Amino acid sequence: MDENTAVREAGALLHITSLPSGRFDSDAFHWIDWLADTGISVWQMLPLVIPDSNGSPYQSESAFATNPALLPQAEEPINDSAFAEYCDSESYWLDDFVTYSLLKQHHGGASWIDWPDAYRRRDEHTMAVFARRHKRELLSIRETQFRLDRAWHRIRQHARDRGVRLFGDIPIFVAHDSADTWAQPEDFLLDADGRPTFVTGVPPDYFSATGQRWGNPHYRWEFMQRDGFRWWSDRMRRQGELFDIVRIDHFRGLVAVWMIAADCDTAIDGYWEDTPGEALLTVLRNRFPELRIVAEDLGVITDEVRELRQRFALPGMSVLQFAFDNFDDNPHKPANITPDCVVYTGTHDNDTCVGWFSTLEPHERAFVFEVLEAEPTDDIARLMVQTGLESAAELAMAPLQDYLGLDGSTRMNTPGVSDGNWQWRFDWDMLDNELTAQLRDMISASGRQNGD
Repeated sequence: MDENTAVREAGALLHITSLPSGRFDSDAFHWIDWLADTGISVWQMLPLVIPDSNGSPYQSESAFATNPALLPQAEEPINDSAFAEYCDSESYWLDDFVTYSLLKQHHGGASWIDWPDAYRRRDEHTMAVFARRHKRELLSIRETQFRLDRAWHRIRQHARDRGVRLFGDIPIFVAHDSADTWAQPEDFLLDADGRPTFVTGVPPDYFSATGQRWGNPHYRWEFMQRDGFRWWSDRMRRQGELFDIVRIDHFRGLVAVWMIAADCDTAIDGYWEDTPGEALLTVLRNRFPELRIVAEDLGVITDEVRELRQRFALPGMSVLQFAFDNFDDNPHKPANITPDCVVYTGTHDNDTCVGWFSTLEPHERAFVFEVLEAEPTDDIARLMVQTGLESAAELAMAPLQDYLGLDGSTRMNTPGVSDGNWQWRFDWDMLDNELTAQLRDMISASGRQNGD
């Protein structure tokens, strides 16, 4: 994963919610054991944060808090001294989140900008009174986060014991209605009432005539840089507590971001504004030298983005489903994949390989086999997995759905569609001994091995 690492590895992409239980429980341990037995040494998942009302973990009310729905059903007694130590070490985000979370409950789920002024502006006296009156409720939220933390670290220790590294994911932006913007509005481009002045998105392109308007508030980058990127450092410190590797989604935003006026309904009339990504990455590299970062550099990528990624020796991404066009320099084509990248058959936003292939016309299918330099086969998922494993990439990833050869009904997310996503779960009987042996042989034959 970096210039000093020559080990070629295989990984699996599976969110916690896709485990049979969908929780931090024995299923996670069983899953890690299966990965290790198969020869897969990296487990990638989606953000562990609280999802939005549609189930998306990419729009959360906190960049730090863990989703309570992931808590094991069997509760263990709380060790008072360990709890006190946790509350102290995590106070940099926990205190604000706990208060925000309860205030949101007390205001019927309304956004913080619609709360009474004293709560919205965090009046010191009002906050103190609220804390005294609701001590037990606030304690309960803290305890839930503590229990999640303990459960996760048991999983992480088991992964270490089995030689499996944990790979997390962070959206580059945060939701406007979040503890982060409420607690630290100075870090974001907000007006006096806390509303965004500019929001995030991407400009029109081949796929969308109006672009994409995501709606997150933009960072006040100059302010962040002046205070040494404190919020970003806190965020990456938290990631380092949870994961061995972390992907920064929309990495190109560390070079420039698309600025859309908040009153504009589409992304058409925005403009690019430079961001201090080099300064930020320098700070993060110095403070967290052991945390490995992967750059999500998909889409229209400029030379400046490539240069920034390479300057910090960050692996980029290649997605095999994007390989099949007529451009010889397409970075997703197997022949163009380099060691300094992570290759995927598809990501959580793609259809499964079987689902994707089923939508192609006969001549398009023939072209797929031509690019892959393979004989036509009915098992396209296996061929795509094998192509990734045999590529030059140091890390080859595939969603579990592609290891299983499942169709499009099992895809995790369809971008631009709000309903029906983030719901798929596997059953243990899918991971039979025959599959385990087949994958172990494929991984071994490709020269990939355990990262430790």
